[in-house]
Amino acid sequence: MPRLHPRTIEAVKERADIVDVVGEHVLLKKKGREFVGLCPFHEDRSPSMTVSPAKQFYYCFSCGAGGNAIKFLMELQRTSFGEVVLELARKYQLPVETLEGPQQERLRQQLSRRDRLHRVLALAAGWFQAQLRLPEGAGALAYLRESRGLSPASLEVFQLGYAPDRWDGLLVHLQAVEQQAPELLLDAGLVVARKGGGGFYDRFRHRVMVPIRDRQGRVIGFGGRSLDGGEPKYLNSPETEVFEKGRHLFGLDRAAEAIRRDDRAVVVEGYFDVIALHAAGIANSVAALGTALSSHQITQLGRLCDSKRLILNFDADGAGIRAAQRAIGEVEQQALQGLLELRVLQLPAGKDPDEFLRSHGPGEYRALLDGAPLWLDWQIEQVLAPRDLSRADEFQQAVASLVELLGKLPQATHRTRYIQQVAERLSQGRAHLVRSLEEDLRQQVKGQRWHGRSSRLEAPGSISLKERAEAAILRLYLHCPHHRAEVRRQLRLAEQQDFVLRDHRLLWSTIGEIEEDHLAPGRLEAIDRGEDLGLELGELDLPRLLGDRLVVEQSELLSRLTPLLQPSDVEALALAQPGLQLRGAIASRSRLVTQNRCRHLLEAWRGQELQTLELCIARLLQAEASPPQTPEPAAALICHDMEGRIDDLFKQLNVEALRFQEAYYRERRHLFALDRQRCSSDEETFAARGAS
Repeated sequence: MPRLHPRTIEAVKERADIVDVVGEHVLLKKKGREFVGLCPFHEDRSPSMTVSPAKQFYYCFSCGAGGNAIKFLMELQRTSFGEVVLELARKYQLPVETLEGPQQERLRQQLSRRDRLHRVLALAAGWFQAQLRLPEGAGALAYLRESRGLSPASLEVFQLGYAPDRWDGLLVHLQAVEQQAPELLLDAGLVVARKGGGGFYDRFRHRVMVPIRDRQGRVIGFGGRSLDGGEPKYLNSPETEVFEKGRHLFGLDRAAEAIRRDDRAVVVEGYFDVIALHAAGIANSVAALGTALSSHQITQLGRLCDSKRLILNFDADGAGIRAAQRAIGEVEQQALQGLLELRVLQLPAGKDPDEFLRSHGPGEYRALLDGAPLWLDWQIEQVLAPRDLSRADEFQQAVASLVELLGKLPQATHRTRYIQQVAERLSQGRAHLVRSLEEDLRQQVKGQRWHGRSSRLEAPGSISLKERAEAAILRLYLHCPHHRAEVRRQLRLAEQQDFVLRDHRLLWSTIGEIEEDHLAPGRLEAIDRGEDLGLELGELDLPRLLGDRLVVEQSELLSRLTPLLQPSDVEALALAQPGLQLRGAIASRSRLVTQNRCRHLLEAWRGQELQTLELCIARLLQAEASPPQTPEPAAALICHDMEGRIDDLFKQLNVEALRFQEAYYRERRHLFALDRQRCSSDEETFAARGAS
């Protein structure tokens, strides 16, 4: 790394704003003259980091981390002073000077390379746009105008174009006319190298082309929509030196001012949804780029509006719901702490925004945006809507999911409000059940907060057991490709599709994104339900595809997940019996959940005061001596003999304690059954190893 000139360092220090730099990585909320947020340098669950614009300084009151903008990036990225200064100089487009002439020239060439990539991408965008007006592009133009209903103004504003159905149309033009080297086109993601090194061919063919721009309005990539039904339906540029899917949002260059003005951002799934919304005057809308919304993208949007109000409007199909759930998972902690007002809108009849606007108009869409429910209300609806609450098993599943959800709420007032709301929904209009349901939920949520989610109070070794079970399932999925569809079906049946540990959750999410890129829309959901054999899943080289994606997007995560991608000899031997491994791992995860329920039920049972038989007899004798003025209820007259009356009174006085007792023993029986299943899997695995 060449030594940077003091003028460059001073220019960066003057230009780099602490709120701007920290706000790219941490969701900040204004509090008086300063900003607060969750500290990224320790496990922060309440905003303990303060950022001062006046002092250009950050400080965490919990762990003591503090400094200026350069120090923040050095600590966060674990990079050197010079690398951080150079990064900020690139960001703010400041001239870079070094103290050594030859090194300065190399650095200048490195910076100019990005300029050349931006230039060749801009040339490609212009060429695609020109092809749309030629006879060869007539079909694409008709699709945009008639099928999509786009006006000439929208076509021009978003610079939409057409990639001809030729193997080298763009390649020949950029080489012959614009004098661009094919290697530069390859690095820009515009062409693909032929196998065997025999030249290049166009990446995009017979597709409507949508340029993707960064915040400065520079073209950084493209999205291509198939016109002949070919797969994939949407094809994005690969990740390049100037294009990272998880760090950019489609339309943000045009939406930023509207987001500031409206004090809220709308995130949709597709390019054409954004284009249609902007055409309808709803210009505060952006789209993710073929991946789940990342925490970095959400932080970008949060910086643009003081209210931190973000509305997710993804499609109502399985893929859209999973994308919304993943986005919520990325920022759940900030939303729980009130640093982000996250809402989720699902349009009626499963429409996407483009379809809805054409049939209903922008007025109705704005009204739905205004009434979009908070993320927690939406998640509650996702739990309740698909279940038949009149069936005992589905009722219990709903209660378990809701208890887990409500147990995350840090503020007692919010928990009370949502417990009341959920109790009313579960009662299904039977008012006399609301109070008992509310009390039951409150007890279970209390147990969940103490036993279900708190890592500090987990039973000794439960974290390692949980980690081993989740790792076994993921290792099996990665290295036993022909069992992937079965793993998905079994996880859905056991309601274990969500992984608890963050690294495992991110890995599973990335696996889903890769598979969705290679399968037709909706197929992954059908495979989960067992309606599709999912044979194509076995054809994907997931370890390689994951390595390629994570090394670019999340290199630190890749290093932590290497043991899963490259199993040891012992772990590889265990994979020889995939069916047994899967059964044992699922049973282990279920056992941990059941064990936590047992602890909660035992505590609740102990908390109930058990009335003695002697007290029951004493009450009956007192009642015999002093009969009531009003007739006894009919239920009390069922048993005429003293023994029966004592038994009835005992049950009546101890109904809550007996209920917890019954539930506890039911969970214990289930625990024993899981242990038998787990142990039998281990025994069969060992037997199989011995035989081999």
